[in-house]
Amino acid sequence: MPDREPAGWPWLRERLTRLRPAPRAGAEPTPSLGGARTAVVTDSAAALPADWVRAFTVDGRLTVVPMPVMVGAEIYGEGEDDITETIAVAIASGRSVKTSRPSPGQFEHAYLAAKQRGFESVLSVHISGELSGTADAARLAAGRVPIPVEVLDSRTVGMAQGMGVQSAVVAAADGRNAAYVRAFAEERLALTKVYFYVPSLEQLRHGGRIGAAASLLGTMLSIKPILAVENGKIVPLEKVRSAAKAVARLEEIVTADVVARPVGHARIAIHHFGNQAEAERLAARLAIALPDCPAAQTSALPAVLAAHAGLGVLAVIVGESSTPPA
Repeated sequence: MPDREPAGWPWLRERLTRLRPAPRAGAEPTPSLGGARTAVVTDSAAALPADWVRAFTVDGRLTVVPMPVMVGAEIYGEGEDDITETIAVAIASGRSVKTSRPSPGQFEHAYLAAKQRGFESVLSVHISGELSGTADAARLAAGRVPIPVEVLDSRTVGMAQGMGVQSAVVAAADGRNAAYVRAFAEERLALTKVYFYVPSLEQLRHGGRIGAAASLLGTMLSIKPILAVENGKIVPLEKVRSAAKAVARLEEIVTADVVARPVGHARIAIHHFGNQAEAERLAARLAIALPDCPAAQTSALPAVLAAHAGLGVLAVIVGESSTPPA
């Protein structure tokens, strides 16, 4: 199943086009002084679709700071290097795969670039502080630059974080002030849920990311855990005895979540790593079970998250529209 855009994206493209002045020949694009003056910065753990990022970084309104991934002694930059296959091979062969936060200097550069393009403030939205020190690096950088920067810990990860980022971009493109942009992003983030299945907890254990899920380790060889992200941490939801039952139960959990929301409000994203076909089959079944929900956006897990989740992960994010009310 090809990636699909949530309903708000065509509207956002149109809105950005209207806000963006026609560039002079040879001139750098700048934001309209009569439009949104808040830029949005995030990190690559937000798992934003590449085409979406390309569409909305042209005028500096959105900047994605790459998170480094270390395979053995080599350091790769998310989005800068094609490292998915490298990570998969490393995990399968037992080689060391680690991740790190971006440096404060990278965020400082992004914030200064926003100021140079004419923006008056920045909202910086990042992976949960329980899983990474990225927000701390952003806060350090925020204190060094001559532009107001609000750092928002998303308390989540993947496209759940990404949905909050998209909401901020939409609100900024609609000309809302900095306070509204942050409040709307926080509201949308609070509505997102992350559910995922991993064939093994080994990678999460190695990376120290399992938190309360550590209680599952004693039986990790005989169960298939379904996990969630709650209050910024990875927590166990259920223990299932087979991979097939785990995926089926994941589908049931997601379906129940969507059905419990107002009709037409929910949107879904699915992440995978090394099992695209399985993710597409899950998306197809959810489309049948949830006819009032837009088709799920299906994409590979970013390398910085795949390094911890491991091969075979299936993650489903349930959120709501990124378009603010009129």
